[in-house]
Amino acid sequence: MALLVRCPGRLPRVSIEPLAPGPGIGVSGRAMVKTGHVSAIRQMTYQPPGRGAASVETMTFGRLRELNDGGTQRADFHVLAVVDAGRGSVTVDFRLHPLQDRSAVWIPPGAVHRWDDVAEVEGHLVLFVPTAPVTHATRELVASPDPAAHWIVPAADWPFVDAARGHLRLEASAPPSDSSTELPAILLSALIARLHPPHAEARLAHPVVRLFRSSVEANFRQHHDAGYYARTLGYAPRTLSRAVRQATGRTAKAYLVERLVLEAKRLLAHERLTAARCAGVLGFPDASNFSVFFHKATGERPGAWQAAATGPGVPTASTPPEPVT
Repeated sequence: MALLVRCPGRLPRVSIEPLAPGPGIGVSGRAMVKTGHVSAIRQMTYQPPGRGAASVETMTFGRLRELNDGGTQRADFHVLAVVDAGRGSVTVDFRLHPLQDRSAVWIPPGAVHRWDDVAEVEGHLVLFVPTAPVTHATRELVASPDPAAHWIVPAADWPFVDAARGHLRLEASAPPSDSSTELPAILLSALIARLHPPHAEARLAHPVVRLFRSSVEANFRQHHDAGYYARTLGYAPRTLSRAVRQATGRTAKAYLVERLVLEAKRLLAHERLTAARCAGVLGFPDASNFSVFFHKATGERPGAWQAAATGPGVPTASTPPEPVT
């Protein structure tokens, strides 16, 4: 049974599984043990109370520190962190991302993440549902973010980012009114536009990539052939692959392989599934076929990778596998 909690202040209510002491965003599954074992995941669902509740919420890193137990979590909402000062790190889907002065990190829904070191970080987090942005451009951008985008905000852009964030925070904390739920969504779009994530131009310049990515998310467990997506979308395989490469730096096949590997790692490390069960979940005919695929993509057998990921040792930034062409 899920534990439904509501933190003090203007924070979203989240449905968390499994049960564990301590409410709130940042409290996530059983705590990481000192040996560095990968922890179980807490699932968090954005469920603001009331019919007119806003789809955008804000919180400070100070509040995050109060709630965070160093555990691992996965949410069905976006987390956009904007750092004013200080240094720290967050691990997202087995990769370590630094937090530093005037930096930002975007964690999309479904990404497994852990706040590793935020003791000295000052700034804010914006939590929002995928449908929150109101402009066409920002809706498309939110629909297809990078797996974990991290970037430094240029000094010339920072005053505009700071102003947009400040206005959003002010409206998000305003007393309820007829317009109080609409204004934060409008200001969220302004903040996203001002932050100008590194994947913005590529994603918006290639609408076919947005369609491809959405199709992959819906079907990657059943269809592992890039040709299937080309046929479904009505494009020649070369046309699709060229568009995906221009936008992501990877071919359509490599993008699909990377998505399958990511989900396999999530299942192996956090769900503790065997290779046989992973094969079933991900649509492979058997464990042997899945093992060959995983080894070709990562250089390791699933069992060996799982043992390393869940065994003793300090977690480090992972090295992306060689591109698959």
